[in-house]
Amino acid sequence: MENAVCKVDLIGTERCLWRYTVKPTGRTLDLAPPTFEVDGQTLPAVLAQIEPSGTPERLSNGATEFVYRGAFTADPNLALEMVFRLAPASPVVRFHYRLCATHPRTLTKQAGRDNVHYLGLSLAGFPTCREVRLSEFDEYVHSYRLTEQAVAERAFEHGLTVMGPLLIVGDATHTFLVAYEHGSQVPDAFLHYALSPERAVTLRAVKGNYYAGQIVEAGQPYETIWLQVAGVAGDEEALAKHYRTFVLKHLTLNAASRRPYVFYNTWSYQERNKWWNGQTYLASMNQERMLAEIDVAHRMGIEVFVIDTGWYDKTGDWRVSRARFPGGLAPVKERLERYGMKLGLWFSPTQAAVSSRILQEHADCRISRDGQLSGPYAVWETEDSFHMCLVSRYWEAFADELVHLAHEVGVTYFKWDAVGQYGCNDPAHWHGTPANSSQERADCYAFELWRSMARVVDRVCRACPEAIVDFDVTEGGRCVGLGFLAAGKYFLVNNGPYYPSFDDPVGAPGGGMGWNVFVFPGPARARVCRAPLDYDRWIPSVLFLTHYLPDDPASSQMINLASLVLGQNGVWGDLLNVSDEGVERFGHVLALYKQVRDDVTESYPVRSGTTGGSPEVHEKISERSGRGAVAIFASAPGRYTYVTQHPVAQPYWASDNVQVTCDSRGRARLETTLDQPGAVLVFFGVVA
Repeated sequence: MENAVCKVDLIGTERCLWRYTVKPTGRTLDLAPPTFEVDGQTLPAVLAQIEPSGTPERLSNGATEFVYRGAFTADPNLALEMVFRLAPASPVVRFHYRLCATHPRTLTKQAGRDNVHYLGLSLAGFPTCREVRLSEFDEYVHSYRLTEQAVAERAFEHGLTVMGPLLIVGDATHTFLVAYEHGSQVPDAFLHYALSPERAVTLRAVKGNYYAGQIVEAGQPYETIWLQVAGVAGDEEALAKHYRTFVLKHLTLNAASRRPYVFYNTWSYQERNKWWNGQTYLASMNQERMLAEIDVAHRMGIEVFVIDTGWYDKTGDWRVSRARFPGGLAPVKERLERYGMKLGLWFSPTQAAVSSRILQEHADCRISRDGQLSGPYAVWETEDSFHMCLVSRYWEAFADELVHLAHEVGVTYFKWDAVGQYGCNDPAHWHGTPANSSQERADCYAFELWRSMARVVDRVCRACPEAIVDFDVTEGGRCVGLGFLAAGKYFLVNNGPYYPSFDDPVGAPGGGMGWNVFVFPGPARARVCRAPLDYDRWIPSVLFLTHYLPDDPASSQMINLASLVLGQNGVWGDLLNVSDEGVERFGHVLALYKQVRDDVTESYPVRSGTTGGSPEVHEKISERSGRGAVAIFASAPGRYTYVTQHPVAQPYWASDNVQVTCDSRGRARLETTLDQPGAVLVFFGVVA
């Protein structure tokens, strides 16, 4: 297997199952085989003979899938299937393994813990090693953030572990990456990289990867999670650029999730109405309000209109509330179609109302902890609901509900909320049996949850290729990582920090919004929302939907617009109280953004300054086209100058109070004077 930049050779020995080669330099990285504990024996996948299984398949995302199979030399009853995916010009190889058996075998845990090693490699000759985490929850901004840290030599000497999921190694000429597709909040590891004094690394299961007694037999293999390996002749930034492109174009088959639509969500006004106006959350959830908001959203340039909680009669069955929408959602959908807009709806995948049909048919799928059912609980002023286990047959019923809505109502965007990683240890579901401890069943549920979520997403997207599923991770305790990004995207920041994040046990003192702190127009909330843009170095910001405020005055609108167009692409607020001038301003700027948003989405970020500093500069210019945007933020008045790293395309548009000139190399020089905290924005390659 090979493409223009890399090659995979299957070896099958104890030291090297397969070899990754960087073309054309010939630099290699050997991957040791996985090991499994079967019937009390630890067996490495040393293979007697490796042969193709079927013919290569070209996938819709441009990658080609190859499947190979080989029998274990130590146990011919066992075989390993190796599934590889390679895209034509990408150095990233995506792969996973299937442990197969011709007659029933049992996965065991003789030492009482998971005993799977997914891969091993030697770092001899690679002096640098860096861990990239995707799931640290930063309480200061109440959001998950990407963090990077060098792995010190003493970590190897003391046999420590790192969580990843990305591990970057290199020397003066080459850089390599290994990664795994799962998700959990740091430091709650389900897998980790074990380091040794010999500078060897082993990716090991920690907990929940399987349950003791799990059967492997014909037609029922044990499938590992997906893994990744990549290498380049170059430095870490060269690798990051390639990896970011892989995540954008080749990680998933569900292409709609990567499109940079501009989204609006109704929730912000629902919260304002509750806490500022003394109404209920659902007081504004009605046809008249939605149609009025759609009219304004269209003028502002919104493309996906998302109706948050309350559109439904009850959870589980997910039918439109006729009390709030007497004509169903047909009038809403008709108005959206008139404007060329898409419909999005809010869902809570793990809740089903007491009287719902789906609960009656799946009562055995309710979440339970140590024999106690979870619920029923009130759900946003609608009927009380039980929590349902997605790691059970319930996942198919929920998926079918979404497919029904896609076909019957025309929804193409599905916002998923309130899916915590832990919750169920029921022995009758698909994450353990009565023979397993309650803790083991809980860990297996937490490990398998994202895979069940991904199955739902994939089924919906097969039925409706335009569908996008967005998983709300605005709280801690969610399965954040590469796993769900292989199916959908994340809803990252809504209102930002809560008062308890700042050790206030009372909450909402002095005119806040419920528990939320940063909900007002101005620079503060936008600073909070921009903080997670550190993901954009490895994972495109378009996969982390974050909502900015459209509220007047003009200075606040420009701060929010300059933030939004960096790729997070979300808007919410009280649209009906935005001035006509403010609506026109949003519509004008977003129309310009749409001319270059594909360039912004593909662009590797160039940043200068810290979030909230003076200046804080974000350059999103395509190296290929010179098109894109530069946003400059400042928390202090003053004169600021910035020169772009990349040459820029002409013509350009600039917001007020910024002058643009170009040097002999085509780079843009931006000069601005701000008399108060604010932002300026320039688009390159647009027609105003």
